[in-house]
Amino acid sequence: MNNLGTLAQLSHFASNLTVDNIKAQAQSLQSRLSSLRPPQEFFNVKNISKPPNFSELQARVSYNLRYYSSNYGLIIGCLSIYTLLTNLLLLFVMIFVSLGYIGISKLQGQDLTTPFGVFKTSQLYTALLCIAVPLGFLASPISTLLWLIGASVITVFSHASFMEKPIETVFEEETV
Repeated sequence: MNNLGTLAQLSHFASNLTVDNIKAQAQSLQSRLSSLRPPQEFFNVKNISKPPNFSELQARVSYNLRYYSSNYGLIIGCLSIYTLLTNLLLLFVMIFVSLGYIGISKLQGQDLTTPFGVFKTSQLYTALLCIAVPLGFLASPISTLLWLIGASVITVFSHASFMEKPIETVFEEETV
């Protein structure tokens, strides 16, 4: 039953892997990258100040999360890469499981014949699981994920709360 679910997921993934879907994803990524704010604007220390009250803090965070969303996404991506590079065991486990899954999937349900014997795909998936789970626990993915979430939240919300909104937006709010 487990193999049928895996095959269904794989066929669903393969059916979504069309040229049109790939082009749409590439255009979406390209539009996201084109909305990046320049570093001179993002790191402008002249626009940093302590918000005078809580309502101003809320307004800044709300505005800056929309305005700098691509920059924040890039920062979270960089923190993710940093997290994986500092936890090499977790990176190894992720690569090992991915390559193992791809390798077993390439068998297309046929048995693997080696000099040591014949192995069914279900046995290979079980062996991959038996190796990956203990290594996964040793790699401490939960603490790594919690560190990534904490670092991302602190970084993004610190910038969003201390960065002033542009003057143009203040005048637009008053005339409404």
